[in-house]
Amino acid sequence: MTQDRLLEGKVALVTGAGRGIGRDYALAFAAAGAKVVVNDLGGTTRGEGADRIPALEVAKEIEDVGGAAVVNFDSVSDFDAAQSMVDQAMSEFGRLDVVINNAGILRDVIFHRMTEDDWDSVIAVHLKGSFNVSRAAATVFRQQESGAFIHMTSTSGLIGNFGQANYAAAKLGIAGLSKSIALDMTRFNVRSNCISPFAWSRMIGTIPIGDEAQRERVEKLKTMTTAKIAPVAVALCSDRSAVTGQIFGVRNNEIFLMGQSRPLRSVHRAEGWTPETVLDHAIPAMSADFYPLDRSADVFSWDPI
Repeated sequence: MTQDRLLEGKVALVTGAGRGIGRDYALAFAAAGAKVVVNDLGGTTRGEGADRIPALEVAKEIEDVGGAAVVNFDSVSDFDAAQSMVDQAMSEFGRLDVVINNAGILRDVIFHRMTEDDWDSVIAVHLKGSFNVSRAAATVFRQQESGAFIHMTSTSGLIGNFGQANYAAAKLGIAGLSKSIALDMTRFNVRSNCISPFAWSRMIGTIPIGDEAQRERVEKLKTMTTAKIAPVAVALCSDRSAVTGQIFGVRNNEIFLMGQSRPLRSVHRAEGWTPETVLDHAIPAMSADFYPLDRSADVFSWDPI
């Protein structure tokens, strides 16, 4: 955790802060001087059940070293509950400066077996949850003309992965949400960025191991601790940063600036296109730049450093 008090006097709301990356965010923001609203429903990785102990333990860790924290046990998937989180920050601490949209669940299943509930549950927590909390905070940020959002995306959406259509769609949607917030709220001095983390966590621990290659990949993931992610978030939320609208990957000691969709190649016919000329001209002309069906592990193929 950072030793600099970059966030002295600020208040941060961290969702999913009871375990894993969220816990490290909460501890790091507190160490940097922020007061923290520790939100965690305490459900399983599938979003089932509830347990108040993780959030309480994180708040106690912060208080035991002289920091200030309050707990919140609501679900980010509930629009009114998200508003209550923001209201709690304002009533307890008098302000809100940072929102970390970290709460998430997994319902991994191959697409042709995915149920409506698998889809709806993941979209509700990741994408709708990020909207709910961001929208509630946006009113405060606009009024005070300052604020910073960090949203959690994933290479499952930015690049691709097997058996995660629900998660990938939500995480790519979050990248679009973050960029839209950055565009709409820059006039109010509000920043919005994404972090795509590589780290061993409780959710990653649910990855099924089907062969030796997957086993080796999981063992590599175990070397990447969640605490490596937090310093980037603290930096982006400090007053020393003017960065907005970006996507950063964090992998052990590496930080990546991730690409965003832009045109790669164009073709033109003055007379317009027919289906036949698309097949005979446009597709062959552009095919050298087509993306293969890569997964995250194909693109990040070297060992974490």
